[in-house]
This record gives sequence, structure tokens and C-alpha cells, in this order.
Amino acid sequence: MGSGLSNSDLKTFLEEKSNYYNNRSFIETDPIQIPHSFNKKEDIEISAFLTSIISWGLRKTVIKNAFKMMRIMDNAPHDFILNATNNEISKIKFVHRTFNEIDFRYFLNSLSKIYKYTGGLENVFTPPNNEKNIHSTIHNFKKIFFKYSHHARTTKHIADPFKGSACKRINMFLRWMVRNDKNGVDFGLWKDIDKSILSCPLDVHSGNVARKLGLLNRTQNDHKSVLELDKSLKELNPLDPVKYDFALFGLGVFEKF
Repeated sequence: MGSGLSNSDLKTFLEEKSNYYNNRSFIETDPIQIPHSFNKKEDIEISAFLTSIISWGLRKTVIKNAFKMMRIMDNAPHDFILNATNNEISKIKFVHRTFNEIDFRYFLNSLSKIYKYTGGLENVFTPPNNEKNIHSTIHNFKKIFFKYSHHARTTKHIADPFKGSACKRINMFLRWMVRNDKNGVDFGLWKDIDKSILSCPLDVHSGNVARKLGLLNRTQNDHKSVLELDKSLKELNPLDPVKYDFALFGLGVFEKF
């Protein structure tokens, strides 16, 4: 790795930074605060999924609009997707950047079917036991999610790793749901997915930090870069590689590393 640090020094540095950011005070400035406002498992999952989907742009705006989504669902997302009438859903008005009410209405309808007929988001995202990474599961999720009649425009809001995307938002959502380290940030709600197969939510900030630390050489933030970063992080921590997302994100966003 090309940062000038040995692997053991780099691991120590990333552990320190991850431990510094991975605590409850992180929640106050992060979109993860939206699912943290719920107690029921399904409300946490659904609010986390919808929040992750609009998590691009200014974080304050993401947080404001995610809370607006929750208000539209009467602050009871699971109950809302199971019981809202087509008429209610057809009247929803919402926009966050390029995600608008056409997209939001479809997302609510598809989530409703996933919870009514396929055992919920956890069931749809749980891969077969022998999976080495989560990428084919994300690819298959997109197929399941867009099984019903939809506008072509809406499909762009769920990324597909096999089309070259880094899938930052879905990987972030999966980190929230799967990682469990008792620090109170990630939920660890989904027990049947091993955190060792998760991928880092790669974006501009984490990508730039990863390059400076020699964890990543590739210049684009795409699927191939995710694979490269996964490999580097697993060398340092094979059991919980995405723990270091806290370090990469914190160094990039808060420390302008």
C-alpha cells in the first residue's frame, strides 16, 4: 500500500479514527438519525432504505427531506406502506434533487409488495450462505424491486454493481442494517448477513482519503474501485472491513484530510 505507512501502522491509524467517529455523537450530523428516530424493526429498515436512497447532496438537505418523507408516511413507515390506499399515494408530492413524487410513489408501492409478499427487505437482501460479497445480492434486489410497472426514470435511483456502479447508497444502507458493534450507530438488525461480506460506501470523500492512504489506486469511484478498496480493507480487517468507513468518511468530511 502506497501511503508510506506499514500495514500495521495503517491499521492502527484507521482503528483510531474509526473509534473516534463511531459513537452516538456521529448520529447528530448524519442521515442515520432518521432511522434512529424509530424503535420498530420494520420502521427502522424502511426509513433507513428511503433515507439512503436520497443521500446525495448537502447532508442538511438530505436530513430535512428524509424527515419530510417520514411525515408524509405519518411517521409510521411500515404501517403506511401496508395500509395506504392508491388514492393516498397518488396525491403525494415530494422532491429531492432528481428523486420526485413519481419515484417516491413507485418506491412505496414496491416496498409494500416486498413486505406483503416476499418477507420484507431483510429477506430480499439476505444472500445464500456461501456468498463472498454482497454485489450479486444488490444486483438481484434491483430486479426484484422493479418487477412491477414503473417509469424508466425511476430505475436510476437504485444502482447496480454489475453495470459498474459503486452503489454507495445501498452499501451505506447495508452497513447500517448489518454491522453490530455495540457503539450505537449502526443497527445490527440483520443477523443472517455476515458483516465481512459488506462493501465500503465509496464516494468522493472516502475515495480521496483511500487514495491518499494507498488503499485505492483506481481514479474513478466505480464498482472496480469498490472491489479494490474491499480487498485492501479486508487485508487489514477480514471480519469487519467496513468499520473503516467511519475513518474514511470522517477524515474526508470533517478533517478535510
